[in-house]
Amino acid sequence: MGNETNVQVNGVDLCFQTFGAPDAPAVLLIAGLSMSMDHWPDEFCRRLAAAGRLVVRYDLRDNGRSVTYPPGAPGYTGADLERDALGLLDALGLARAHLVGLSAGGGIALVLAIEHADRVSSLTLMSTTSGSGDDLPRPVPRLRARFAAPPPEPDWTDRDAVVDYLVDDLRAFAGSHPQDEAEKRALAERVVDRTLDMASSVRNNWLIDHGAGDPIRPRLDRVTAPTLVIHGTEDPLFPVEHGEALAREIPGARLLALDRVGHEVPPRATWDTVLDAIVAHTS
Repeated sequence: MGNETNVQVNGVDLCFQTFGAPDAPAVLLIAGLSMSMDHWPDEFCRRLAAAGRLVVRYDLRDNGRSVTYPPGAPGYTGADLERDALGLLDALGLARAHLVGLSAGGGIALVLAIEHADRVSSLTLMSTTSGSGDDLPRPVPRLRARFAAPPPEPDWTDRDAVVDYLVDDLRAFAGSHPQDEAEKRALAERVVDRTLDMASSVRNNWLIDHGAGDPIRPRLDRVTAPTLVIHGTEDPLFPVEHGEALAREIPGARLLALDRVGHEVPPRATWDTVLDAIVAHTS
């Protein structure tokens, strides 16, 4: 495992970490909005690396130890996050990589697969949506209610309060699959301890313009990378029909549905299934 390293990408500092042999096929893990690379657990990364992959995880802007902007004032767009992923591959000397994206990270991976197909060896989309459409269900009612009346932000200087706030958020997006509360709290503590500005991390990614490019869904038939869609059957943000649509509309894609899993990095109990699928898909 490599130490965390900051590198200049597109004129900003991005923090990344690698697992595995430098000459192994590269797998780039792209997290969702307001998610540092800590959301890809160490053991998950190590097990993937042990299967003969160079695993790269990184902090998106305003998360972890990457560049941060004032709370409420992100100085970048969704297109910049897409260019960052590509720029990180350039900085690491990687001509191609297998992309594994979670939620908005899957959206970033999809854009790269469409617009920079020569850089994408394969595509794995977790908890990802193909975009708008009347046939795609809205978030479940409890999540819509949370968005309409969000929980109050904590005192960002109070570590315990911020950890509680993050754990509550993790619970809100989870499915009914058994959860390890101690593991959730340990993740939240690690995120708080690594993040340069928690207020910016929680707010800023959600405020950026994600609509600068052409809509994704009408272009799904242009994806040429082999595609694996992994989606929880109880995803409260993008119900499973979103994953089914991706698998149906991307040529040759296949769907791995995870029973009772929500909008989250797959729980540890599913890792044998998930990692076996990713290893086979990236072979």
